[in-house]
Amino acid sequence: MLASLSIRDIVLIDCLNLSLSAGLNVLTGETGAGKSILLDSLGLALGMRADRALVRSGCSKGSVSAAFDLPPRHVAVTLLTENGISLSEDGEGTQIETPVQIILRRQLSNDGKSRAWINDQPVSQQLLKQVGAELVEIHGQHDDRGLLHAAAHRALLDSYGGNQTLLTQVGQAHAGYKAAQAALIKAREDFENAQEDEDWLRHAVDEIDKIQPLEGEERQLADRRTVMMQSERLSGELKDMLSTLAANKGVEDQLNGILRKVGRMDSGAQTLLEPIAGALERASVELGEGVQALDHLYKSMDYDPQELEETEERLFDLRALARKHNCMVDDLADFAERLRERLMAVDKGDALVLEAEQALTKAQDVFKGQVEKLHKARAKAATGLAKEVMAELPPMKLEKARFRVAVQPLDMADWTADGGDKVFFEMSANPGADFGPLVKVASGGEMARVILALKVVLARSGSAPVMIFDEVDRGIGGATADAVGERLRRLASEAQVLVVTHSPQVAARGHSHMKIRKSVIREKGAEVTRTSVTALPEADRTDEIARMLAGADITAEARAAADRLLVSGRSFDQAV
Repeated sequence: MLASLSIRDIVLIDCLNLSLSAGLNVLTGETGAGKSILLDSLGLALGMRADRALVRSGCSKGSVSAAFDLPPRHVAVTLLTENGISLSEDGEGTQIETPVQIILRRQLSNDGKSRAWINDQPVSQQLLKQVGAELVEIHGQHDDRGLLHAAAHRALLDSYGGNQTLLTQVGQAHAGYKAAQAALIKAREDFENAQEDEDWLRHAVDEIDKIQPLEGEERQLADRRTVMMQSERLSGELKDMLSTLAANKGVEDQLNGILRKVGRMDSGAQTLLEPIAGALERASVELGEGVQALDHLYKSMDYDPQELEETEERLFDLRALARKHNCMVDDLADFAERLRERLMAVDKGDALVLEAEQALTKAQDVFKGQVEKLHKARAKAATGLAKEVMAELPPMKLEKARFRVAVQPLDMADWTADGGDKVFFEMSANPGADFGPLVKVASGGEMARVILALKVVLARSGSAPVMIFDEVDRGIGGATADAVGERLRRLASEAQVLVVTHSPQVAARGHSHMKIRKSVIREKGAEVTRTSVTALPEADRTDEIARMLAGADITAEARAAADRLLVSGRSFDQAV
């Protein structure tokens, strides 16, 4: 509910702090007292278009603050949370059980610039307007909530008819239908593309299949090639070493020849050469072992020139093929598999397209079935809604008016996740007159009362926590005005209602009563006009309603009539 409204320097209001209560709040006053200023000020706080003419003359800026008390699960709370607006003083969010207060504040400068805050945190005008639309509905000649706009009628009818489950099913069927459409388009495109590339695809697959690349093969071949190339170089060097050792009869043979000569010398010479002979004998043994080991190593080298050549050719072919198809060697096998899938689209293209067409037909049938169910539910709800609204019209002096809800089927091409219908709220103001949109057929006063009838019927389906009716009683009086007041009071059991009224019958139905006054005061030596709003106690309500009945001169009869109206208003809740 709207708990309070604070206005500073807006038109004729210099400073106003207004507290409001739950139920039906009535605002009365003489014509021109400033009721529109109050509504314009609230509209400013709700994010509506800012006009610098609203700033009080002589002031550089004006401001409006509106405080709302809301349940924690209200959609406005969710919207603010999603936009990063903290709703608690410690900035840690709001506990799920804790009521939430949201304060909308707007400041307007006399140069036309405006700024907005929610709970003292700067926000865009767009976000302020979004939140405001979830908090307050303003109804009257210039209804801006949606009852006069056909774009909102379908959602209102679905809410009235309780069609949420059907809407969910339609949305799911619509998603399935769209997915099937996309799958068919892809199947056809794949088939057409594959047909165009069939020769190239077959050649590319054959080329890769001939090579039969294996995952990791490139690395293995490269490593093997490196080992064999190293073996080739080392084998040549070992061969050169062996050739050197074998040259000139060989070093080992030469040593053995020297040792034989020493053995043929006399004992004296042998004794003298004994250390040398021993060293040469050891050298001969070790040299023989070294040559034998070198020869063994040479003979054991794993090198096959033909294998090296084959390895290099395989590695070259793999890398050339990978470059040709712009991929890594290890990806050639996967690339070939993708090509085979495209070839499959050629080989089985007709079958795949047919399968996709059958899936689309099935999804379309499901979608059609769900849309038809929703259409029937809407048609039934339209009849019920029209009947209930029609029952509300005669007591409000609209007995000749006819109201209907038109549910117009759309072409399937225009179906959406919301179904296949266009919904209109239409009215015929007089017998024999054609039905037409409310905004074109009804006068201002008629429109306000039709909107009231709609709200009374739709209130059970949910609405904003605050509803404002601007002169819904214009042009009526007596029993008709009393019927309007009764419906406003009934509506106030579902939400907080504010009504600007000139009707004593409507005013008497209020749970609380505020009077708007315009007065001339002296300020800084000059006369200025100011608008004020005062909450009336019960005693003063009698005088105000008597004034509304009798005019400036309040008579005893007018007071008595006012008392009777107030008693009737208080007894309404008990009767209900």
